[in-house]
Amino acid sequence: MPSRCRNALNIVVTTLFAAVVLFTILLAYVTGYQFIHTEQHHLSFGLYGAFLSLHLLLQSLFAFLEHRRMRSPSLPQHLRRSVALCIAAYQEDPDYLRKCLRSVRRISFPGLKVVLVVDGNRPEDSYMNDIFLEVMGGADQAGRMVWKGNYHSDGSGGGGVGGGGRSTVHMEEAARVARLVRGCRYSCIMQEWGGKREVMYTAFKALGDSVDYLQVCDSDTVLDPACTIEMLKILEEDPMVGGVGGDVQILNKYDSWISFLSSVRYWMAFNIERACQSYFGCVQCISGPLGMYRNSLLQRFLEPWYHQTFLGSKCSFGDDRHLTNRVLSFGYKTKFTARSHCQTETPTQYLRWLNQQTRWSKSYFREWLYNALWFHKHSLWMTYESVVTGFFPFFLVATVIHLFYRGRLWNILLFLLTVQLVGMVKATYACFLRGSLVMIFMSLYSLLYMSSLLPAKIFALLTINKAGWGTSGRRKIVVNFIGAVPVTVWAMVLFGGVVYTIYCETQEPFSEREKALLIAGTILYACYWLILLVLYLAIVAKRCNKREEQYQLPYAEA
Repeated sequence: MPSRCRNALNIVVTTLFAAVVLFTILLAYVTGYQFIHTEQHHLSFGLYGAFLSLHLLLQSLFAFLEHRRMRSPSLPQHLRRSVALCIAAYQEDPDYLRKCLRSVRRISFPGLKVVLVVDGNRPEDSYMNDIFLEVMGGADQAGRMVWKGNYHSDGSGGGGVGGGGRSTVHMEEAARVARLVRGCRYSCIMQEWGGKREVMYTAFKALGDSVDYLQVCDSDTVLDPACTIEMLKILEEDPMVGGVGGDVQILNKYDSWISFLSSVRYWMAFNIERACQSYFGCVQCISGPLGMYRNSLLQRFLEPWYHQTFLGSKCSFGDDRHLTNRVLSFGYKTKFTARSHCQTETPTQYLRWLNQQTRWSKSYFREWLYNALWFHKHSLWMTYESVVTGFFPFFLVATVIHLFYRGRLWNILLFLLTVQLVGMVKATYACFLRGSLVMIFMSLYSLLYMSSLLPAKIFALLTINKAGWGTSGRRKIVVNFIGAVPVTVWAMVLFGGVVYTIYCETQEPFSEREKALLIAGTILYACYWLILLVLYLAIVAKRCNKREEQYQLPYAEA
């Protein structure tokens, strides 16, 4: 009874706290209270700006403290623990798959079990099986099997296990898969296409309780030799940690401008945002390229995780985020360690990147609702950050539309300057924390967020239950133009605001003060872009499309 009362009290306190945070943001935004301002309100600093500034300051502070904690001496390793590395593959680029498997062979953990599950069993998928045998060894070292179906399909094309239950043949094949995976150190399973969650399920189900920990990895990822042991340290130090993720960097960052900006954004996302969450033990997404879970815990929610539905439809994306949420739902902590590294592929084409971000945004909003059910089991920081990051895009959209249709050019220019100023502040701190001037380009990502990612988030929310498109396999890149729809609509909305504002401004002459501000602001904005463009051309552009310069980490050689 005391436990139930405490649980109920936590729910009430957490709910009230979330309501207070949201109400405070709304109050600050709606009232527009200003602490200081110029005589004609051309420049001001108000309550809403102070709230956002405090948020960035606290996030940066806790991230710094977590990094300092990571650098402290750790306890001795428990190498007697058993770990299985599960790799998911779908139409993978042969070069990336070879790099992935070669890096796996170099992992410095004795007895590591490796399970590669290929999402597809057609003849055109067999090249991945061949690469597996080429890198991991012959039949005496590695086992392989082409499964006509999978755990939820008998391969007959009916989309399920025939007759409302499992046939004898299907059960025998499933048992054979389990024996192969448990009996061989290296195993490769080619199965009927079913999506990434089906592939992950096969590896988890076949392994069962035969290992202590499960490490996950994507087939386009190159792993650091110490990645496994570094994540294992975190899980061994605290039995209440259910999952841990590592530092994911970009393998092909110099392939294009979009992949380069993604590389600096990734560093911020992991080393600032997730490091901050890790300080409180509530990392909200353990990334698919590099993560490790306590197997005894994962097996408890394997079936509910696989059979997840949303608004009556089976979920087919957001597998890693929901896996993390399941860990959190049991009251276990999730952590991040920057001592475990990997490099992974990212889209190099703008539209493919946009589709990827839209799919991720869909899973974010869906999992936000699920995550809210477990706020009371974790630190109040998880509640606070979820409320702030969950509602921030909507406040931002409202702010942009309000400023662009207010009828003053100075408002639009000041907004653009503010966006880049905030970006520069964050980029400067990242330069300090990482010790690299390349992070100054993080400020460029602010414009990409405002022009592309923001409308993609809104579009993702509006189409949250549609799962018929996303990024494609890497062997054959398929460009999907639907991601351009929200960006085009957003651009038209902003262009309409600029036209309306120009029309309003022509109805009455500018004052001398407004002219001076507009000229000074325009020159400042132009100088910012000129300086960043020159730096980009001098440092980054000359290295683009030179594959021999892609792999800077010692474990990522060709």
